[in-house]
Amino acid sequence: MKRKIIEIDEEKCTGCGLCIPDCPEGALQIIDGKARLVSDLFCDGLGACIGTCPEGAISVIEREAEPYSEEAVMEKIVPQGMGVIKAHLEHLLGHGEKALYRRAIDYLNANEIPVPPHETPAAPAACPGTVARSLQREEARSAEQAARIESELRQWPVQLTLVNPAASYFDYADLLVSGDCVPFAYPEFHRDFLQGKILLIFCPKLDADIEGYITKLADIFSRHTVRSITVLHMEVPCCSGVRYIVDEALKRAKKEIPVAEKTITLQGEAVEGSIVRRRGPGTGHRREM
Repeated sequence: MKRKIIEIDEEKCTGCGLCIPDCPEGALQIIDGKARLVSDLFCDGLGACIGTCPEGAISVIEREAEPYSEEAVMEKIVPQGMGVIKAHLEHLLGHGEKALYRRAIDYLNANEIPVPPHETPAAPAACPGTVARSLQREEARSAEQAARIESELRQWPVQLTLVNPAASYFDYADLLVSGDCVPFAYPEFHRDFLQGKILLIFCPKLDADIEGYITKLADIFSRHTVRSITVLHMEVPCCSGVRYIVDEALKRAKKEIPVAEKTITLQGEAVEGSIVRRRGPGTGHRREM
């Protein structure tokens, strides 16, 4: 499976740090005067950091990617010195990746490499607005609370571009995969669909990286035991590409997960199944009865 990931030309990099705020996963840090990719695990390869590099030192490459190996990452990180090793260990702890952290420590011990002093960062290394988090919701409500629709959101972020495929909230989750216009067209979205589910949203019409979405969803399906998937999309032809992306990701992950599908009409009604089914992005469509 091919994967996109950034590459930094150290000769061009001046260590200005302008790329750091634009890395939503916190995979970049300035260490020893250079921008460093301290963790392959959290680099989504979308290249948000490229546009802010005044020296053109960052590029996106595509290569065949093995399933993530902490040992392979350590082999790449160790030659860069103790500062990079320390940053990587703190990066893993900061994202709650305790199992990968233990594997990194085991690698250092097995290769008789000193473990540098390090600590869990006080704040997550990633942009605060995109850090994966679970949101607690009360199951029982009073009559007064039941009279109005409460938020059922259980995690953040929700946009597929921003989510971390390794986030623990995907474990044994019931996923709700939705076109991003659906919550605006269906007023009871939280009450009727989102309750008890983990939400992923995107637009198959306007979002450019459809292949990237398929790859990320496949990664989520491969890493976690997902109990069910509910697909919501608008009745317009382009939006039914949401189901196409889910189906392709399941094929790529070689997983069989129950999928339920509903179409939301422009009048705000939910219809079972698909009214309009696309054959794939950029192709024609047919209407199903």
